Amino acid sequence: MAEGTYTEKRSKFLAFAIPVQTIEEIKEQLKFYEKKFYDARHVCYAYMLGAERADFRANDNGEPSGTAGRPILGQINSFGLTDILIIVVRYFGGIKLGISGLIVAYKAAAQEALNSADIIEKTVDVDISFLYEYPFMNDVMRIVKEESPEIISQDFDTDCRMTLRIRKSQFGVLYNRLSKVDTLRFDD
Repeated sequence: MAEGTYTEKRSKFLAFAIPVQTIEEIKEQLKFYEKKFYDARHVCYAYMLGAERADFRANDNGEPSGTAGRPILGQINSFGLTDILIIVVRYFGGIKLGISGLIVAYKAAAQEALNSADIIEKTVDVDISFLYEYPFMNDVMRIVKEESPEIISQDFDTDCRMTLRIRKSQFGVLYNRLSKVDTLRFDD
């Protein structure tokens, strides 16, 4: 978890970047922060989940539409992140910031939290398992050497069995090359 703060015209914005993987985790975190900062005027947030980055939400929590959640989500997108929840708590300072002032403040607070975060880069990998006859080992091993997947397991018996792990983005090339090897059969 990482934190950031931003102050504008006596309003204080406290931002928290929290790694999450499920909606249930998000709900728990929101409940925790809403209870912890019960005296705050607004507890706004945005999240992004999954490798495909298709599960996301932005919430303004009473701020004018599009002035809090969207700028927070915009920071998640500009950093290219997923599996993250950013909560920004606002303590009202008595001076209205206006639409553009709110957008800038929520964006800056979220950015502060992300700037102080240790961002962990992970790859999306897939496994591929297959069988082939022993005489085709050189063909298979040449492909493995050239495409550089991780060898998860290999068994050399009557038939040879191998399981490889490779980045999802490189899977198609590996699959196409292996499928041209005679007698090779993919496991389902």
